[in-house]
Amino acid sequence: MFSHVMLGASDLEKSRQFYDAFLGVLGAAPGVANKNRYFWRNAGGTFSVSTPINGEPASHGNGATTGFAAESPELVDKAHAAALAAGGVDCEDPPGWRGDSPGGRLYLAYVRDPAGNKLCLLHRPPKGA
Repeated sequence: MFSHVMLGASDLEKSRQFYDAFLGVLGAAPGVANKNRYFWRNAGGTFSVSTPINGEPASHGNGATTGFAAESPELVDKAHAAALAAGGVDCEDPPGWRGDSPGGRLYLAYVRDPAGNKLCLLHRPPKGA
């Protein structure tokens, strides 16, 4: 459904360092520069950070969350720890299993990147697991 996700950033170098660490745990190669943007590609998806092309300051979306899939709860924990070590800020509850939604149980962790964008790491176990 989606071709890519792009988030605004005021400090591209700080964001590159953060996302190289965070997305590296999930299997993405280091970000590639293209003018005022960095791109990461993995598993058929593209993620990018950019300084706003309108020249206005970057800002995070209140109520917006960008989710990243992880293959295991341990990978969620590892990526969450890498995000915090790279300048991210923990938010919401600690990493862990969440409720009994119609879609089943989920292992989630939340963090804000250096620009304040809210990110979610999600592991969805196979049905019946």
